This record gives sequence, structure tokens and C-alpha cells, in this order.
Amino acid sequence: MADSPSNRGIIRTVDVCRHYQMGDSVIRAVDGISFEIGPGEFVALLGSSGSGKSSLLNLIAGLDRPTSGEVLVNGSKLAEMTGEELAHFRRYSIGIVFQAFNLIPTMTVMENVELPLRLAGTGRESRGAVVRKALDQVGLSRRLDHRPGELSGGEQQRVALARALVNSPQILLADEPTGNLDSRTGLEIMELIHDCNQRLGMTVLLVTHERALAGRYAARALFLSDGKLAPEDGDPATPAPPESPAGGAL
Repeated sequence: MADSPSNRGIIRTVDVCRHYQMGDSVIRAVDGISFEIGPGEFVALLGSSGSGKSSLLNLIAGLDRPTSGEVLVNGSKLAEMTGEELAHFRRYSIGIVFQAFNLIPTMTVMENVELPLRLAGTGRESRGAVVRKALDQVGLSRRLDHRPGELSGGEQQRVALARALVNSPQILLADEPTGNLDSRTGLEIMELIHDCNQRLGMTVLLVTHERALAGRYAARALFLSDGKLAPEDGDPATPAPPESPAGGAL
């Protein structure tokens, strides 16, 4: 499965396509996309609704398989992985944050963040310390026993981010992580994601339709339109250095 050159990007797509049959029509959600992201890069994937951003992210996350072409992460071709190998890949190599927080409402904050560790078979004696460290990274170490319904939207997204980070992945995939948040709270979440990139050296792929967010945080942007990379691919327009948002904890 490995791609022999050692200097390849941590994420590579090679003429990747994802087409869907809808009656007599073919929906070309992803249509011949090739790009490379290097280790430790922060890249934004920009495009309007329906441009193929989330479909492409699902392919990179191993949640879907391409119709044709290749998706490689760390030199391994995801399409050649077994279901068990893909589960291992998602468990240890990537963390995913969605627009919807996807927390389990009957579980506490600690239990939600602990879940990936339980699925990974991490021993009970060590899970507590790892969960507390992840929650401390997002400023929620004092809310361990609360349930999602007792938290604000920003706090729920912080829990979702902690859950994504708890297994120390190399790659963070963020699909419209600020979409359900007000602008100030959204900037606070983006500061945390930016910190993962800068302090932890994590590779970040941010899916967003907000060009201002891409300009503020990403070093580079990819632009999608109708399932294809658009020619505007390059640096985000008018990038500004990140500023800590005003205000205290949510």
C-alpha cells in the first residue's frame, strides 16, 4: 500500500473522483482532483455549498471510497485498506470535527471524549489522565460531569475538538467547524484549531465557505467549484495574523 517516495505529502489525491448515479443522471461530486498537503501545513478548502468540499473530506477521512483515482495518507492508499485497517487509520491517524457537534447527549463531557480511547482499547487506568489533558487543551477541564445539553454551542464544539484530539492524531480534518456558532465563538474555536497546528505541529485541513477565515488562519487555500479545483488555488486573499478574540470563556 505504501508509496515509495519518502518526501511525498502527508495527504495526496491523484485524479480522485466520486460520482453518484441518480436515476439517469451522474452527480460528479468530486471530479478529477489532484493536490498534495505537506506535514504540518494548514490548508483551507474553500467553495460554495454543493461544490464538493465535504465529499472530498469524506474521501480523505476514509469514510467513503472514490469511484476512481487515489487518496493517499502517509503514503498508504486508502482504497486498498480493509475495513479493519480503515478503522485503525481513523482511530489513530486523523481527528475529525464536524459542523454538527455529534456528541452523545446521554454521556457526560468526560465520557464523550473518552469514547475514542475505549474503542482503541486504552486501559481504564490511563484514560482519565488523557481525557483531562485533552479537555484542558480546549479550556473545559472543569466541565467533566456536564452533559452536552448543559453546555453552550461553543462549549459543545470544544468537547468535539477534544474528542478529535484525544488520540493525538497527525491530521485534523475540520468540516465547517464554526457553522453553528456566532462569529466571536467561531473565532475562539478557530484559535484552538490554529494552536493545534502551530504548537502541536498537526496538519490541518479546514473545509469552509468563509474566505475570511481561510485568510486569517490558513497558509494556503484550495478552491472547489462543481467538484473540480478552481484556478484561484493559492494563498488566501488578504491573510491577517490571528488575533485572540476578546472575551472570556464561554
